[in-house]
Amino acid sequence: MTAITKNAPRKQLGRYQVIAEVGRGAMGIVYKAEDPVFDRMLAIKTIFIPADETDRQEYEARFNQEARAASRLAHPGIVTIYDVGREGEMLFMAMELLEGIDLSARAKDGRFSVSETIEITAQVAEALAFAHERGVVHRDIKPPNIMLVGNDRVKLMDFGIARVRQSDLKTETGVMLGTPRYMSPEQESGRPTDHRSDVFSLGTVIYEMLTASKLYAGNDPSEIVYNVVNFRPVPPSYINRQVPPMLDLVLAKALQKDPDARYQDAQQLAIDLRSCLTEIGAARHRAESTARIESTVRIARTGLAEEQDTESETQTSLDAELDFTEEPTQTEAMTANSQLRLAAVLVDATTRLPVARSFACEKALKRLTHPTAKDHARLVRAPRPPGFFMRSVRDGEVRMLLATILATIAVAALVATY
Repeated sequence: MTAITKNAPRKQLGRYQVIAEVGRGAMGIVYKAEDPVFDRMLAIKTIFIPADETDRQEYEARFNQEARAASRLAHPGIVTIYDVGREGEMLFMAMELLEGIDLSARAKDGRFSVSETIEITAQVAEALAFAHERGVVHRDIKPPNIMLVGNDRVKLMDFGIARVRQSDLKTETGVMLGTPRYMSPEQESGRPTDHRSDVFSLGTVIYEMLTASKLYAGNDPSEIVYNVVNFRPVPPSYINRQVPPMLDLVLAKALQKDPDARYQDAQQLAIDLRSCLTEIGAARHRAESTARIESTVRIARTGLAEEQDTESETQTSLDAELDFTEEPTQTEAMTANSQLRLAAVLVDATTRLPVARSFACEKALKRLTHPTAKDHARLVRAPRPPGFFMRSVRDGEVRMLLATILATIAVAALVATY
């Protein structure tokens, strides 16, 4: 068989007809291809394998194992894997063809809004929770592996790839593969990792989406690794004032250096992110309601002021004609004030007291300022202590005592009868 070089153009991989190259990275090339058996378009990701035969066999076995595990993840937030194979000195993985844009490309268009960030990453957390429940850990959560497709859906890619290249972290030139900036401290230190490592990596992605800045920056991989292990970031709200305090707390927990202090479950992270989204929606609704009420109050006050000016002009002309004015009574003044307050308050569909639309307080104000004899008697009368019947109804201990007495009497009567 003729050896296929890394840079040679492809026409076929296994049974798949290659149509075009759509991407190229350190591990291999991504092609757009056609499956003639099922008559569908798909993506093929190739991975170059070591030249040494012993390493090649181990590498290929690990690749196939991880690919099989990832292919069982049938979830709307995870890209579907159809097939794996080998062509010359490379392995390939046939998967669902996605039409969209990844987070790293989307970030070039500007910072994500807080709501958009939460919605995207909550979907990622839910997909991770699904994979973790089935024993599959991603190990390489980063913006290029998160695709945004139609209808605001998220697709998580490259499950299993990080595990395959775990023992091959450096190329022949000594450059580290992968993205150390998004790795967890235990990954950087070479300690055993589990699903909580994905939680840390997702927390890093959330932080960068909110702040449009690199969380763990550095001039070289060793500096980045040191920052990941030792640097504690400031809350994102210090950089982006739109970030609510609750989201600060969520990220602080997700980015804990100690895995035991981190979120132990990606599903709980997703739930807390959804709660932040609810809080943001409630805060926005309160702000809109406040602005609407203030606007209505201004309009009401303006209208009342104009009405009062008109009444003042009318009263002035009447006074000039009749040379007579009458001071309003205290009750009339209080009634006018109450009407002013009612006119200045907006009662919309979200108000929990819609009865306030029709409630008039003139009679209540009159009874408070001029109580009748009956009202006065009710105000000065001392409250009566509750009787035994009311106590037995309201007091649980009294009810229990009464029930015990009645049960004892019934048992005694039954014994006496027999």
